[in-house]
Amino acid sequence: MSVCLSVYLIKRPTTWDLTVTVEDLGPDAPPIQISVTSELHIGGVILKLVEKTNLKKDWSDHALWWEQKQQWLLRTGWTLDKCGVHADARLVFTPQHKPLRLGLPNGVTLKMRACFSSSAFRTVMGICRVLNLRHPEELSLLRPVEEKKKKKDKDSSEELYDLTDVPLTAGALNNTSKKLLIHCCSARIYSFDFKGSVQALYDGMPAHFADSPKTEAVYKMLSVSLPSPAPEAIAKLYRPASVVDKTHIHTRWLNSSRSLMQQGIRENDKLWLRFKYYTFHDMDPKYDAVRLTQLYEQARWAILLEDIDCTEEEMMLFGALQYHIGKLSLSQDMVSSCQGMDDLESALKSLEVKMVGDSNSTDTLENMTAPELNDYLKIFRPKRLTLKGYKQYWCKFQDTSISYYKSSEDRYGEPIQQLNLKGCEVAPDVSVAGQKFCIRLLIPAPEGMNEIYLRCENKQYSQWMAACKLASKGLMLLDSSYQNEVKNIQTFLAMQRSNSAGPAAQTDESINTHSLVSPRYHKKYKPKQLTPRILEAYQNVAQLSLTSAILKFLQIWQALPDFGISYFMVRFKGSRKDEVLGITNNRLIRIDLGIGDVVKTWRYNNMRQWNVNWDIRQVAIEFDGNINIAFTCVNADCKVVHEYIGGYIFMSTRSRQQSDTLNEELFHKLTGGHEAL
Repeated sequence: MSVCLSVYLIKRPTTWDLTVTVEDLGPDAPPIQISVTSELHIGGVILKLVEKTNLKKDWSDHALWWEQKQQWLLRTGWTLDKCGVHADARLVFTPQHKPLRLGLPNGVTLKMRACFSSSAFRTVMGICRVLNLRHPEELSLLRPVEEKKKKKDKDSSEELYDLTDVPLTAGALNNTSKKLLIHCCSARIYSFDFKGSVQALYDGMPAHFADSPKTEAVYKMLSVSLPSPAPEAIAKLYRPASVVDKTHIHTRWLNSSRSLMQQGIRENDKLWLRFKYYTFHDMDPKYDAVRLTQLYEQARWAILLEDIDCTEEEMMLFGALQYHIGKLSLSQDMVSSCQGMDDLESALKSLEVKMVGDSNSTDTLENMTAPELNDYLKIFRPKRLTLKGYKQYWCKFQDTSISYYKSSEDRYGEPIQQLNLKGCEVAPDVSVAGQKFCIRLLIPAPEGMNEIYLRCENKQYSQWMAACKLASKGLMLLDSSYQNEVKNIQTFLAMQRSNSAGPAAQTDESINTHSLVSPRYHKKYKPKQLTPRILEAYQNVAQLSLTSAILKFLQIWQALPDFGISYFMVRFKGSRKDEVLGITNNRLIRIDLGIGDVVKTWRYNNMRQWNVNWDIRQVAIEFDGNINIAFTCVNADCKVVHEYIGGYIFMSTRSRQQSDTLNEELFHKLTGGHEAL
């Protein structure tokens, strides 16, 4: 009888040394070496590190950063083999939340802790929660533009307001989704599962600001407009000299899909927090004190630094509103200024910039007869080879089209031409003092854009301008927003008219005109000439409350022709020259760089699909009617443009009923591209 013995050899995992730098031990401390196997999970590596440091502290916010790969190792259940970590890896054990210098639109610089391991989108959510800024999806972070410095200013340091001691609540760490934190202490690991919570306000401010007079003062600076800086400080601020300069600014936005560390941002670096998407959802002065103030400041400095153009009369009105807001801000807190909110409902509705595409209201109005506008207007087509100026025609506005005839007697026959305004560009060309009320239309055509001017009388202008604006969005005169649009235009014109019947404007009051109007008008006029004009316009707005004045400023800013355009330098497929692509909340604009004119406009509601070829960095978009465009970005990553388009489409999916819910997954699907989470 023979016996067969089988011997099984158990192969033990190979042990090797892993070198990890622990930041909390100090910059001069040598890295720690721990013995590991490829089957050890990340949580086990962290446990070994904590045991070897012999430091008793809260390690819950720490994680491993892989320097060579520029990535975080956040999946604590993954093994080293699955993560691809070998003996040559240089790992750093570092806090996920680090101090960051954050520049706000009003010029205040905060020092606060921000998440360096989550996507920039989620980091902004945490920052906005601490600052009580609702709808963080409208904001983003960008690298600051270098300010002009003189030799004697090299040693000057900016004033920082320290908020690093403000506790990061569970909601601030992760507003809408779960976050796994590892707490290593006394050789044990604990996992915590947090959910987003509703922000609670005490005396009109978040609880973490009400803890001390110091933090209360910081919150007041965030929620109330601050006095303007000195003219010398304003002169140092970056001012774009051309549309090319504007394209460089927008290349600085951070990638929303990647973390701050992955994008080269380190502890105590400075970033700007700005409104990126010009579509402001669910504005409520009762809860949006900080949001309204910061939006006002961003709009204000865009006008003062000539990032957006406006007429001389509009500039004087902007100056008057700034002067009025500055006076009221010194005497009252916006936090407690919640009176007369019901009167502001219509103003808030007009503040919201929405993409108007598949409007449900148009479906129910198809079988109804829309009202018409009929009157004599003067029409001018500057691109035609003719020396003739404006010529009078009988014009009929019906649905979204303007038909014009030689006279009213011919209105039942064939029109000379019918202008379809859907998708066109509408811009005012108005001088109230000169009694000039013109509407500039850029109408899409196969060969480019047809430019047409309509000249109206004073009484006609508001109705025809409102009709053109609605028609460009595909809406008819029957739409409920038409009368509000007419009223807003009439109010705006009334504010620009000189108040000769009212009390005489004070001319002896000393005001800082450098902080109220842009440098262009300081070159044209002396302060003694600007002061009475600003004070004269002030008579028309002096009765507004603080909140009403800010909302009025934002409405007029929003009505400017160039409002909300983000510029990028691109090269269209088949073209041999660089051009400018303008991206707004509802359309793409092709601009000729040589002459600065709009060549073509494409609306999002006509978009069928868009994609990016990441190998050749080319964006391709398909529109209705077999229209296809493709372009590469000259001075920016195509991810920035892709994120802009997807971001605006994401904004259009929001509704009032879902205002408290943010679909982060959908945002990344639309903006992330190949980096989508």
